[in-house]
Amino acid sequence: MSHRLRPFLLASSNPGKIREIERCLAPCGYRPLPQSVRGIPSPPETGESFLDNALLKARHAARAATGLPVLADDSGLEVDALEGRPGVRTSELAGVGADDASNVARLLELLAPYPEPQRRTARFVCCLVWLPADGGEPRVFTGVCPGRIAPAPRGCNGFGYDPVFEIPELGRTLAEVDPTTKDALSHRGRALHALQIFLAGQAEAGAREL
Repeated sequence: MSHRLRPFLLASSNPGKIREIERCLAPCGYRPLPQSVRGIPSPPETGESFLDNALLKARHAARAATGLPVLADDSGLEVDALEGRPGVRTSELAGVGADDASNVARLLELLAPYPEPQRRTARFVCCLVWLPADGGEPRVFTGVCPGRIAPAPRGCNGFGYDPVFEIPELGRTLAEVDPTTKDALSHRGRALHALQIFLAGQAEAGAREL
């Protein structure tokens, strides 16, 4: 089946994101080609919003990837008790270059004064930008996953802050659910679902023109 999948350049080298995007877009006939395969480095993320950074990353990759559509993702965690932080600096909460465990530990430290579940509300936000191969206008798809920060990490699936991001209706963190459930609930899964619908529409339109 893989030889029939159409490639697109993915403006990310994050293994967790690559797995999720590959899993979600394979059913509609696409496979990600991580930018590292083309030797494209990630640009500095200097935007003030998720959309700013997604556009920045998509355009940076597109300059080095003629002939392929480009998909860029920028996503992050917004915590109400921290006035929306870490936001666009989600991957740097514990400092530039921090790993997932350090960022999670720093988040729990910042939320220590707020032990009550109702004061630990948060949301994951994802912004996807799709740049067509023909240089057309970018298409933007967003997804939001509301939840709260658990008092301690639970589960071994996922990546990033998944072990402490709890879905209240399930009573489980994103690291405790299976990939199919996560794709249905997560911010990235919801944004990718909207992209799936768009790509399916494009394919149908192309078929009608044949």
